[in-house]
Amino acid sequence: MTTTPTTNSPAGTPSGAPTAAPGLTPKRLFRTLAFAEAVTWTLLITAMILKYAAGIEWAVLVGGSIHGFVFLSYAFSSVLVGVNQRWNVGRIAFAVLTAIVPYATIPFELWLIRKGHLEGPWRLEASDHPADGNWVNRLLRFFLARPILLTVLAVVGIAALFAVLLLIGPPGGREG
Repeated sequence: MTTTPTTNSPAGTPSGAPTAAPGLTPKRLFRTLAFAEAVTWTLLITAMILKYAAGIEWAVLVGGSIHGFVFLSYAFSSVLVGVNQRWNVGRIAFAVLTAIVPYATIPFELWLIRKGHLEGPWRLEASDHPADGNWVNRLLRFFLARPILLTVLAVVGIAALFAVLLLIGPPGGREG
């Protein structure tokens, strides 16, 4: 079995190794998680209504857990896509903050599309852009060249953070 060389293979990546998930562009990843964040807001709000109107306590545990995991995934993707798209720190922070307001990820994502801030592929190779030499961009290219490693570390990291947050407890403390 032979491998064919990849055209976007960064330095240090074995020839023929996958360098990005096929079809998963920065735009598609961000749009998917922005939409998922809005959907899980609906799930959480419905769960809260069920808890307070019908006394179904477990609904908030389930809805809140799903929403919390998607929130953390959206925040991670906002940073990943933001660095890839060369957003400034303020835009990346604002992207994360939109997840705190119900449904705000959708208009923000539409604004990003309208302004062209989600256009372009994953930056698998260094360019002559001054920022491409800094450690953040080198780390980005390293992980984009190893999408399985990036995915595993992202899922494990998000799950670990989620577990820590569960141990700390819900915002506002525990109810009686």
